[in-house]
Order: sequence, then structure tokens, then C-alpha cells
Amino acid sequence: MTKRNLDDLAIFGQPPAFAEELCVGRPNIGDRRALLARIEQLLDSRWLTNNGPLVQEFERRVADLLGVKHCLAICNATVALEIAIRALGLKGEVIVPSFTFIATAHALQWQEITPVFCDIDPRTHTLDPALIEDLITQRTTGIIGVHLWSQPCAIEQLTDICERRDLRLLFDSAHAFNCSYGGRMIGNFGDAEVFSFHATKFFNTFEGGAITTNDDELAAKIRLMKNFGFAGYDQVVYLGTNGKMPEISAAMGLTSLESLDEFVAVNRRNYQLYQAEAANLPGLSCFHLNEAERNNFQYIVFEVNETETGISRDDLVNVLWAENIKARRYFYPGCHRMEPYRTLYPGAGELLPATEALTERTLLLPNGTTIGPDEVNTICEIIRTAITHSNAVKRQLSSR
Repeated sequence: MTKRNLDDLAIFGQPPAFAEELCVGRPNIGDRRALLARIEQLLDSRWLTNNGPLVQEFERRVADLLGVKHCLAICNATVALEIAIRALGLKGEVIVPSFTFIATAHALQWQEITPVFCDIDPRTHTLDPALIEDLITQRTTGIIGVHLWSQPCAIEQLTDICERRDLRLLFDSAHAFNCSYGGRMIGNFGDAEVFSFHATKFFNTFEGGAITTNDDELAAKIRLMKNFGFAGYDQVVYLGTNGKMPEISAAMGLTSLESLDEFVAVNRRNYQLYQAEAANLPGLSCFHLNEAERNNFQYIVFEVNETETGISRDDLVNVLWAENIKARRYFYPGCHRMEPYRTLYPGAGELLPATEALTERTLLLPNGTTIGPDEVNTICEIIRTAITHSNAVKRQLSSR
């Protein structure tokens, strides 16, 4: 790897390190010929949506992969959350983390359910179960646990709380497809789990999501709800919406399933390279993934300690963006500081110190099949250069 000097940084007028953008969550594309063959198949059949053969096959294959009884393909994960929340009969108040994508909270608020934000464990970045019971009131009907960075949240503790307090338990598993806990695949826990297959996920269906459950009655209800409540050609028996996944999304999903091992292998290689580089990046610690469990290795998460780096996380993001490296700060600034929650609950931050601290430190770096060892090395060398010359970098950024 070529050592970079201060003047090599784009913020000092040099060309960016990469002519093409390297993004967090840039889509993985599987075998194009296989995808195009499936698209030809669906065009020839003229069955484009409404529970076609590709969606049915996709649901079966995902259920088999996860070892779960029911997989219900949905048009996207946000609608999947909304359907799951309604199917579980959640109302009143539901406990959720603020350190999550905004859709987790919106799916509740959209249905006039109050999201009660609970703080996180700073080691796991997920709900701190020790803080939950103090938030339970007579209006509480459930908990939404969020798995992050492909790592499960406190499944056993949340399950215990919900069983003792007669609450429903839903998992937002958008980050945890093809991952396991205790040797059991994520998708089998709680009353139901929701996955995202958005283009930014390591496994995508262009746009899509799914609900998994081992509850036959709940699955039957969700299947009705995702198709307007239709139980037959002209028989509507339940209140529903349009949550159907189209055939073209299932075609992409089936193609992606065939490349799943390749996607994971690339992610794992890159993660291990970043891990090795982390030892040489003062003030940056790489979030550790449990390699003993099945994992998708998608998320390269660093925490930035400004006291040690001499440069803030936000300044590092600006340096990287100047180099066409679209690093991200997650989940800044926290759901509780976004609308409508910052207006509805202006004092929420006082109860979320770990969340507020983490939103100022978290840095996500690019991963996926568009990233190789050379890209990882260059990204880390740019970060190292910015840290080594932090005072000059800060002056340059402040003058822009």
C-alpha cells in the first residue's frame, strides 16, 4: 500500500482517490443471465404480481433457508413492519430503541401507536433489557427489538420480559438476514420477525421485505392483510392493504439467493481486512462481530474517539466524501431527534445518554462486492492520514 501524504487528500485540491463512488450499501448484483432468464419467464407468463410463481418459490426458499414455518414476502420492510404491528394487535405504547432506522418508529406512529424510546447497551448498540421494565405502563402492548450490524439484540432477555408481562414481541431484523443466534437462524424468534431486502442490503430484491413466523394463525392473518383481506376471487374477509411483492422483485431475490455464499464470503474478507487495519487507526475501534455464529458481515462499523483521533467523526466523513468514499454516520441523530418525535417528546434525549453518545461516534465504511483489498487499504490509509494531520485537516475543512 502506498503511503499517503497530507497534500494527497482531495480537500487540499488533489483528485479524489476513487473516480467512482464507493458507497455504504452499494447494491450486490448476482448472476445477470439468471436474473434476465427469470425476467423473460415472467414476461412470457404475463404474471407480474398477485402471488405469482416466483413469489411463491421465493417464500418457500427463504423459509427453508431460515428453518421457519412461514415466510410472507412483502413489497418493502416498512409495510412489513406496519402489517406485523397490526396483525399482532399492538396499540397504545410499544417500547423501541431510538438507535435504529426511522422506519421502526414511523411504522408505529403511522398507526397512532406511541413509540417509547429505550436506551441501548453501549457494548451491543441494541436495547438494554435492564432499562425496559421501568418503561412498561398499563398502555404498553409490546416491544420491538432491533438486531443491528448482523448481530442479534438481547433475544432471551426480551423474550423473558414479554412472557412475564404478557407483551407481544416483534423483531426488526432488517440487518440480520442469513444470521443466527445460538445456532438457530434469525427469523425464528418472538411472535414474528421482519426483514428488509432493500437495494442497500447485502441481499436484495431491488425493493422488498418479508415477515417470518412459526405461528400458523398469525401467518394466515398476515397473508390476508397483505392482499386487501381477499380470501378468494371476490371475497374480502379482513381489513387489509396492498403489501404484495411483485414478481420482478422475487426474480431478483431468487437470483440473489444463488449468490448468497459469494456475497457473504466477500463481506467477511473485507471485514477481516478492516479489523486488521483497525489496530493501526488510533482512536478508531471496529465493532466486533461474533464469527462463531452465522453472519452476513455486511456492516463495517467503527466508533470514533475524538479525544484520541484529534478529529471528529463528522470531519472524517467529510474527508472521505471528498475522496468519493460515501461513508455514513449511523443512526444520526437518533429517531428521538427527528420529526415528529423531537416535537412530541422534546425531553427524550435526557433518558437516552448512551444513544446520544453513540450517534456522535458511529462511522460506517463501504463493503460488498464492489469493494476489494485495494479499496479497503486505500480507505484506511486516507483515514490514517487525516488522523495524523488532524489539525491541518480541521483548518482546511473549516475554511471551505
